[in-house]
Amino acid sequence: MDKRLQIAERLKKIRPSDIRRFFSLTQGISSVISLGIGEPDFAPPSRVLEAAKQALNEGKTHYTPSMGIPELREALAKKTKNEYGLSYNPENEVLVTNGGTEAIFLALLAMINPLDEVLIPDPGFVCYEPDVLMADGIPISVPLFEKDGFKHDTDVVMSRITDKSRVIIVNSPNNPTGHVLSYEEAASIAKIAVERDLVVISDEVYEKIVYDGVKHYCLATFPGMRERTVVVNSFSKTYAMTGFRIGYVLGPKQIITQMLLALQYAVACVNGPAQYAALAALEGSQDSVRDMVKEFDRRRRLIYSGFMGIKGIRCILPKGAFYIFPNIHDFGKSSMEFTEYLLSEGKVVAVPGSAFGQHGEGYMRFSYATSYNRIEEALNRIERAVKKIR
Repeated sequence: MDKRLQIAERLKKIRPSDIRRFFSLTQGISSVISLGIGEPDFAPPSRVLEAAKQALNEGKTHYTPSMGIPELREALAKKTKNEYGLSYNPENEVLVTNGGTEAIFLALLAMINPLDEVLIPDPGFVCYEPDVLMADGIPISVPLFEKDGFKHDTDVVMSRITDKSRVIIVNSPNNPTGHVLSYEEAASIAKIAVERDLVVISDEVYEKIVYDGVKHYCLATFPGMRERTVVVNSFSKTYAMTGFRIGYVLGPKQIITQMLLALQYAVACVNGPAQYAALAALEGSQDSVRDMVKEFDRRRRLIYSGFMGIKGIRCILPKGAFYIFPNIHDFGKSSMEFTEYLLSEGKVVAVPGSAFGQHGEGYMRFSYATSYNRIEEALNRIERAVKKIR
């Protein structure tokens, strides 16, 4: 190959997303049941769709401010004040992004210098490690163990911190495990961040999707954390607006300003009509969110009881998000082999645990963001398929 066409070294360290790979495999195949992609099967609230249409009809199809439309930033600041008691200046501490994934990448790009270390949960969402690498940082795995309920162990976190540590990424409710940080866990992480002078990227995109009376705690609310926390959120999961690609960031002015600089040259601004749709989502009734979570809870209990009834599979009942992360060690297959087997033998799509880090090996992520009936059928197919292994 012509040397001029060789890819950058940073991209040689990054592999394609297994989530997107298995998502692509399901397209156009009606017989396959996908429990892979993390996408609610609900439609966005009708007012959201109407707001997008209205924006188009009114000619709001041009560039918007790179920070996001003022009305949306003000509404986000108001939401955060009402729900968490946190005050953010919509002029320079609230940034609208192309989904939560871009927000995480921009935050790392704004803060990380070459060889800075970033602590990431393992298992953790698939974009964390690649984003750190693309920012020329060094990802440091923080293992989360099933025996501990996939909780953050203070001693384990502390053992991963060095004089090169700059940022710790925290995700609660967690994708892929469904774990939700308790007050004690969140307070412990906050204490470590303050004492070791770390910045926290707090990925809270599933904040509204919690069960059994569990409460979500925003990391920025803890003492000393407002000035060192970048809160990442999104409209994708809460309002079933995945295709709109609207995320946002709340954080200190000096970090948001640098994120804005990167966003300006990467994408200039975020889709205008989608921002007006997001504004409508915030300003209307939140009943649709509660109804959706109630249905997710019903599906959660179904998939948990289903897996617990299949010999060789064990799992923890998730407390948040819409994923379950069963242990499949007993079958003697790698998580990738098991995923490929379920697809070929059972026509069920999931995501191998290895996609979420080395400590995800031996597990599978299944999404229960699809219909109750499809989950029932998927469980039947999985049970039939695994019986052939035994």
